[in-house]
Amino acid sequence: MISSHDVYHIVASIIPLYVTMILAYVSVKWWKLFTPDQCSGINKFVAKFSIPLLSFQVISSNNLYNMNLKLMFSDFLQKLIAFLAFTLISKIIFRGDLKWIITGLSLSTLPNTLILGIPLLRAMYGDEAVMLLVQIVVLQSIIWNNLLLFLYELHSAKPHTVTTPAEGTGDMEAAHREVQIKEEEEEARSRTEKRNKTFLILLTVGKKLIRNPNTHATLIGLIWASIHFRWGVNMPKVVNESISILSNGGLGMAMFSLGLFMASRRSILACGTRKAVMAMGLKFVVGPSIMAVASLVFGLRGKFLRVAIVQASLPQGIVPFVFAKEYNIYPDILSTGVFLGMLLAIPVALAYYFLLAL
Repeated sequence: MISSHDVYHIVASIIPLYVTMILAYVSVKWWKLFTPDQCSGINKFVAKFSIPLLSFQVISSNNLYNMNLKLMFSDFLQKLIAFLAFTLISKIIFRGDLKWIITGLSLSTLPNTLILGIPLLRAMYGDEAVMLLVQIVVLQSIIWNNLLLFLYELHSAKPHTVTTPAEGTGDMEAAHREVQIKEEEEEARSRTEKRNKTFLILLTVGKKLIRNPNTHATLIGLIWASIHFRWGVNMPKVVNESISILSNGGLGMAMFSLGLFMASRRSILACGTRKAVMAMGLKFVVGPSIMAVASLVFGLRGKFLRVAIVQASLPQGIVPFVFAKEYNIYPDILSTGVFLGMLLAIPVALAYYFLLAL
């Protein structure tokens, strides 16, 4: 049972995040300390510097040889189902708009696990739950954050690709054979242009991802974790401290960027009430429901099943907001998701905790 002492630690982990966000908000809204360009620069620093170092620290400190495979497969399946579902919905309703796929995936499957999740899961299910939660964070950092970056870059590359207009079919009074030949040539040219366009887009995206610090952080983190937990090699203290001093402020800087963004909007609920309700529904209902199905598919039972569902009900992660702001793809929806999500986090998590205990 969760004690009052546990509740205190949970609340104490949330308050500093709000303090950081509020200070950023008033620094722009009332004190006018930062210009829009400076706010964008702060967010870019978080996206390109703080988050990669934080990802490296999380990945490199996790024992890759001692992962709960059932939980990992369940988490992977949950996000895959959500990704495919939002792809289908986007294709039917939004004509394949990548922006809705990215936003839906971020809202429903990528929780804020590091700050809030650790004390909450420890209070509910003990230290073993924290270890499971860290493994989910690692998987999220390795696969899903990088998938988000790929989708963001893919969306960014598409408007910059120009297709050469196809030529006309020729004189309508020409012989039928000549018209048929021209149509076949036009169709072949269209297929070639489509392949060339796709190749050009993927080449552009690939080059950007190779230069992205998050890609480097993931790869180096995996390599170092493999070496460290296989042969017990430790990182030199000066290197470890250099990384820690920069990565430890990553979440704080991300919350500061969120506060700056919220101050630039008319309302704290930047996306409006309807989208805010949609965001909360995706985060607190759709995400845990998909996780429950995915967990049952791989045979998770007992405490493992409860941990999987409760962690999926944690509020929206701050990292997807930073990426959304960097690429300017519905940052208003994700900022609202983070803000409201943290307010509702404890009652929602407790509701799932008591329901699953029945």
